[in-house]
Amino acid sequence: MTPWILLDSAPIPDNNGELRLYQRGNDFSIKIMGQGELMNSRVHGSEDALAEHTCSRLASNLQPRLLIGGLGMGFTLAAALRHLDDQAQLVVAEIIPAVVQWNKGPLGEHSGHPLLDPRVIVREADVAQLIKTGKQDYDAILLDVDNGPEGLTRKKNDWLYSINGLNAAYSALRPKGLLAVWSAGPDRNFFQRLRKVGFEVEEMRVRAHGTKGSRHIIWFARRVV
Repeated sequence: MTPWILLDSAPIPDNNGELRLYQRGNDFSIKIMGQGELMNSRVHGSEDALAEHTCSRLASNLQPRLLIGGLGMGFTLAAALRHLDDQAQLVVAEIIPAVVQWNKGPLGEHSGHPLLDPRVIVREADVAQLIKTGKQDYDAILLDVDNGPEGLTRKKNDWLYSINGLNAAYSALRPKGLLAVWSAGPDRNFFQRLRKVGFEVEEMRVRAHGTKGSRHIIWFARRVV
């Protein structure tokens, strides 16, 4: 089998780790050094579902404003753009500048170059900071920054899934706004924390690759008022 070729690497903030971009033929892989694969360009069904099901729940919003935490390989952003009209605005927060450059370069073709869409604003920042400073700024917040509540890349991501982080997300959402969280697996404690904050919560299981592959979890948490 053709070996993976290392294209680039970047340090992970507050982690002492390294993110690495690999290519094999037409496929790309982002791996965490010493911990294995984080994402693959061939497997993005659940990332697409995160955006599609969020946007379907925003159908009545005429000019929705979304915050996407984590650019990844651009598939969540691309799917959201396909399901929103020209009046939408999407703010993408990505803490690792190299990931933005990878999406402007070799990864862009796979996702359809979503960063070129005029509806997109890229913020090279921690999504936590945008959530903390947001006061009813967003109709939806989509979080795909790590492996879910059991994070792999940065310990500081734990805050996003804590009571304090969820309260901040609640405040950053507009009335009836939606927090959508992707996870590699189930987490009963996180489900309970969402409800404790005051969200109406729905849990969905989706496949990693269309109708095949491992099952991932998406939580849809609706701000009540």
